[in-house]
Amino acid sequence: MRTLVLIVVGLLLAGVSMWLARPASRPLVAGGFAVAWLAVVLWNLRTGLSHGYTLVQELPIQLLIFVAPVALAAWLAFKVRGH
Repeated sequence: MRTLVLIVVGLLLAGVSMWLARPASRPLVAGGFAVAWLAVVLWNLRTGLSHGYTLVQELPIQLLIFVAPVALAAWLAFKVRGH
């Protein structure tokens, strides 16, 4: 459940970030979002490891939590900019 919540929150934050950014600055905002979201994912990884999960168990989940919102932000940044 926590994984799903983090993915949904990330997708919402990515969408709102791109919506609020001017079209010309969206690639820069997407990069900033990626860095900030990486910090959130690393915090979540630390939390999972402290609860007894191994790194091998956590990495695929954290990768999904990171990639889905960052991919959406990148897609929105470059889709709109291409017009």
